[in-house]
Amino acid sequence: MPTPSFSRAKWSIAALFCFLGFQYGTWVSRLPALKTRLDLGAGEVGLLLMACGAGAAAAFPLVAVLMRRLGSRTLSLASALALIVVLAALSVVPNYPLALLAVCADGVAVGCLNVAMNAQGAALESSYDRTAMSQLHATFSAGLLTAALLTSGVTSLTQSVPAHFTAAGAVLLVLLICARRGLLPDAPVPTETTAAESRGTRRWSLPSGLTLLMGAAMTFGTITEGAMNDWSTLYLKDTVKASSTVAPLGIAVVSATMLLARACADRWRDRWGDGPVVRAGSALAAVGLGLALLTGGVPATLLGFACVGLGAAAITPCVYVAAAERGSDALSLVAAMGTTGLLAGPALIGFVATAGGLTLGMATVAASALAVTATAIWIPWTIRRSPEREPLPAVPDHKDVTTLH
Repeated sequence: MPTPSFSRAKWSIAALFCFLGFQYGTWVSRLPALKTRLDLGAGEVGLLLMACGAGAAAAFPLVAVLMRRLGSRTLSLASALALIVVLAALSVVPNYPLALLAVCADGVAVGCLNVAMNAQGAALESSYDRTAMSQLHATFSAGLLTAALLTSGVTSLTQSVPAHFTAAGAVLLVLLICARRGLLPDAPVPTETTAAESRGTRRWSLPSGLTLLMGAAMTFGTITEGAMNDWSTLYLKDTVKASSTVAPLGIAVVSATMLLARACADRWRDRWGDGPVVRAGSALAAVGLGLALLTGGVPATLLGFACVGLGAAAITPCVYVAAAERGSDALSLVAAMGTTGLLAGPALIGFVATAGGLTLGMATVAASALAVTATAIWIPWTIRRSPEREPLPAVPDHKDVTTLH
């Protein structure tokens, strides 16, 4: 298979990130329609969302095996195809138990694609010694936005979920075709132990302390990101007493600043390195949100939320790169712990808010960002050469993939 250029490979991998954001945004945007069609209550809808996350988290052992045996390219394409099939199934699923099964299968496929596409992104950076991961994660956000826009356009014409998901499936198929030819050759990322792992013959073993440390950083980072998405509007409305028009701006500010920061973060990584960017960013998120909680008022709160968006943007891309350099098993575990953070974070904030108020709950988010700063001190981050270097001419064979630093 010919080795793609850096630009072609980058855009192909970006298509996968956009694919995942678009697929998730599509079916979640039609939850009200699914709720009505299946006659579900609020608790049943919550369980439906939980089933997706649980499937992604529980997929860790399967993902680890598939990464070793198939490689990131083949696993990316296979899991993406599975997500198109799941979307089609969700459009016609006749009852709640089958909907739970379909959404759980969606979570498993999401877990596979999440690990495989991040492995592709890490291999891209390692093989060409150029940063790209933050921009790749920005395209995931762009996929979510595109899904929302398509949903708005389709529902203005028809309320049919099958018609909407058919149009969305066509978009997903185009993204998959765009991704296919430019992906890097099947090359599992560097292994943490021996060459036997890359041949798929090594038995699973307990993760190292360093892998768990990276997983902790990922968990705290995703708790920060997920909790802001779920609780920012409610905090503005109930605690800050913002109007119903202003309250939704909370999530808009977080999302917009995060997208902007991810578009720029690779330049920051080139200039200062992954470690300083993660430490400074998480500290900015913690301090900015903490000061906003102490100050109160709508302007200060929105400024604090902007600090979270800017500061948290580069955490997950950088941790994915660090984990990928430890091997496919490490990457799979860290991704699963990140999914757990996304699942547990909003619920954790809810428990804290019930016990001590929503201000204390949001303070927990600031503490989570500060925990990222603490764990990031001990992680051995990638050191790169000058950003003016020439890209490496070829991607090594999967048996010889090593970090090029």
